[in-house]
Amino acid sequence: MKKWYLSTWFIALLCCFATAVVPLIAAVILLLIRYSAEKKEYAEQARQDQEYQLLRQQHDSLESQYQHLQSQQDNLQQSRDTMEHQYKLMKNEHHMMRVAYEQIDPVERQRLIQEYEHHKQQLIELNDELLMQEFGLYEPLYDLATSEAYKYRLEETRDQQKEMVRNKQAAAFREAWTVNGSEKEGKKMMNDLIKLFIRSFNNECDASIIKVKFNNINSIENRIQKSYDVLNKLGAMNGISITPTYLNSKLEELHLNYEYEKKKQEEKEEQARIREQMREEAKALKEIEAQKQKFEKEENHFNQAIEALRSKMQLENAIEQEKIQRKLQELEAQLAQVQHAKEDVINRERNTRAGYVYIISNIGSFGEEVYKIGMTRRLEPLDRIIELGDASVPFRFDVHAMIFSNDAPALENALHRRFTNHRLNKVNLRKEFFHVTLAEIEEEVRKNHNEVVQFTKLAEASEYRQSIQEEDIAV
Repeated sequence: MKKWYLSTWFIALLCCFATAVVPLIAAVILLLIRYSAEKKEYAEQARQDQEYQLLRQQHDSLESQYQHLQSQQDNLQQSRDTMEHQYKLMKNEHHMMRVAYEQIDPVERQRLIQEYEHHKQQLIELNDELLMQEFGLYEPLYDLATSEAYKYRLEETRDQQKEMVRNKQAAAFREAWTVNGSEKEGKKMMNDLIKLFIRSFNNECDASIIKVKFNNINSIENRIQKSYDVLNKLGAMNGISITPTYLNSKLEELHLNYEYEKKKQEEKEEQARIREQMREEAKALKEIEAQKQKFEKEENHFNQAIEALRSKMQLENAIEQEKIQRKLQELEAQLAQVQHAKEDVINRERNTRAGYVYIISNIGSFGEEVYKIGMTRRLEPLDRIIELGDASVPFRFDVHAMIFSNDAPALENALHRRFTNHRLNKVNLRKEFFHVTLAEIEEEVRKNHNEVVQFTKLAEASEYRQSIQEEDIAV
């Protein structure tokens, strides 16, 4: 409540005596006090308004939650009523089935149980077969050597189908048929129906075969069989049906087409492997040629220097000749080293099977005890390791062994055969990764390689370990 001395009339009264200094000063002070009091009052009013708005929002939120919960309660009640109704229906159905079951003759009951178990076993076997196909474990029916052989066999199968259609062996039909008493009209109608049936079946087969993959070939086969059954059922009244021979030919085309596409992919991967091998060979030959030129240049340099010293030695006195002789011996020793290195490079060029078998790992990319066993003919084999860890994997490879062999492919193949059951990728053999211990690899290397090989047991994996540390610090 506002004080009486802060009221407007009292301050106005003091202002009337403004000619006297004291009333004027008192009026100003009272105005300031009044302003301060009104400011506090307004601030308090604003705070109360804000609290009111907050409480109002909380009230609206609680009201909304209450409505939502009420709606959920109503839905749950409806679901409960529905489930109780379904339970009563199922209970009644169970009772009726029980009564019907008790009325079945015991012998017939036992027969039905055995038939059920038989169908159940067949279903399990089909499911197992489908599961194996989903994981790519498809057993080839033809297993031809090349994609061209599959292509030729496919063309033969399709030609046989065309021949069956021309000879009216693709569909069975009723011979005697008349329309309006005319056998000619009846024969024409029958031919049209046969064409329609065969065309429908071919279209369904073609649309299905084009979609075949490693994980759906079983379902595609069932789809063709179902189309065959449906069409024959529709044509039963008119005596028309697709022959089993024509159906089998279509199923043969399905499997041939799938294996043809698979073989083409295998050949494509093999061609990629050969191209990669050719690129690797080209790089190796380029390195060998560069090294040969380098050593020939050094050899020529040493020969010129030796010839110059020998010419100079004839013009010097005995003391200088002794110094030049020592220098000649040094140059001749260096020349011999260069010639020996040059001979090694020439031997590597002649021996196309000489190279390095490397054992490398990448813990950050593939985990513990996973090793890549590969081969390179490079003079600098570490260049190949750097290429492998360049962009295809997040971390660099660690080298556990670098084994020079005069028959590197044989050593590599021996290791691959020994650990074939430990391959990570058992389908694409270009992926040379094996889940095996380093001790097992070392033991096998010593069996197939006479010279002593130094193995590095610990994988440094510096980038990976530093990345783990950085992640722990960030957390």
